[in-house]
Amino acid sequence: MPRIALVAAVLAVLAVAGCGTGASAPANKAVAASAAPSPTASPGAASPGGADLLPGMPPVTDPRDIYTADRAGALSPTVAHFRPLIYAPNSESSSVDEIDPTTYQLVRHIPVGRNPQHVVPSYDLKTLWVLNDLSNSVTALDPAGGSPGRTIPVQDPYNMYFTPDGKYALVVEEARQTLAFRDPHTMALIHNLPVQCAGIDHMDFTADGRYLLASCEFSGQLIKVDVASQQVVGYLPLGPHTSPQDVKTSPDGRIMYVADRYRGGVWTIDPTAFTTTGFLPTGADAHGLYVGRDSRYLYITNRQGGSVSLLSFATGKIEKTWPLPGGTPDMGGFSADGTVLWLAGRYRSEIYALNATTGQLLRRIPVGTQPHGLCVYPQPGRYSLGHTGVFR
Repeated sequence: MPRIALVAAVLAVLAVAGCGTGASAPANKAVAASAAPSPTASPGAASPGGADLLPGMPPVTDPRDIYTADRAGALSPTVAHFRPLIYAPNSESSSVDEIDPTTYQLVRHIPVGRNPQHVVPSYDLKTLWVLNDLSNSVTALDPAGGSPGRTIPVQDPYNMYFTPDGKYALVVEEARQTLAFRDPHTMALIHNLPVQCAGIDHMDFTADGRYLLASCEFSGQLIKVDVASQQVVGYLPLGPHTSPQDVKTSPDGRIMYVADRYRGGVWTIDPTAFTTTGFLPTGADAHGLYVGRDSRYLYITNRQGGSVSLLSFATGKIEKTWPLPGGTPDMGGFSADGTVLWLAGRYRSEIYALNATTGQLLRRIPVGTQPHGLCVYPQPGRYSLGHTGVFR
């Protein structure tokens, strides 16, 4: 089913389901999947630096901070010679605009398949994948200079991630309610995992790589999947009038944060017990989550609120919110040196460059219609877990 039709159908159901709750809520409990172990029995955040890692996953260099390889300027030799570019997929004009981050000028306009949603760095950092959702295909870009390459048939590629061991590309088939485990190079299908939730969209992995937590925006749920067995081990309903979006693991792996567009804030989740532990209001239509280069703050885009909120990992509180007048900040990422936060302006046909320290708007740049999963590349990190750039 086309994404627009699916959204309309589910929103109609949600409208009947009831009105929203307040800014905080009691802990929600997970429901174990049929014929699967209870998620409360799984060691989802265990010893990220030790022997309990997903087999084949690169070692965690610092158990206190899984993002230590993402520090400013720490480019892998694989990407060090790549030309820095901003890749904006224009969902409603079926194109990708490439922007030079130093001149703010358009470098190349690339026609791609219908409804490109995200530009995704491959696990080995050597390819950027454009996800042509309604064309059921993905297009490879060469990140050395941004030139387009082959297009491969892939069913319903709304989003894409990579397992921490690099064995699989995980294509998020939103309309089909399926996680497709594919070969990360050829995209050959290996295993389909149907899920009992509507609007599966975003995910992140526990610090040990053994589990993933994914959001289901139309049914207000999270799911937990055992990566090795490729099976769902639990569902976590967030309650009425909820719409979970992006998911991000804390530096120490003890908390997973989930943006909620309807509630206008961020849930905190215990990934081991698979329960909610709190909720932090940020702004209307909370959507994207980004860890700063120094791992001090989680940057939260409030799309309809026209703002970006900063959550301190040290205090667990929202420390500041930067207004972006007239803006609709969505997905994006940081420059390699960490000084600029680049974001797509989903409903304004523009992208934004923000000073990552002060929040000052450096530039608005016009692009195509409905830019969505913007990718900044290259970025620091040893390997990519996908989306618009989740690196370890």
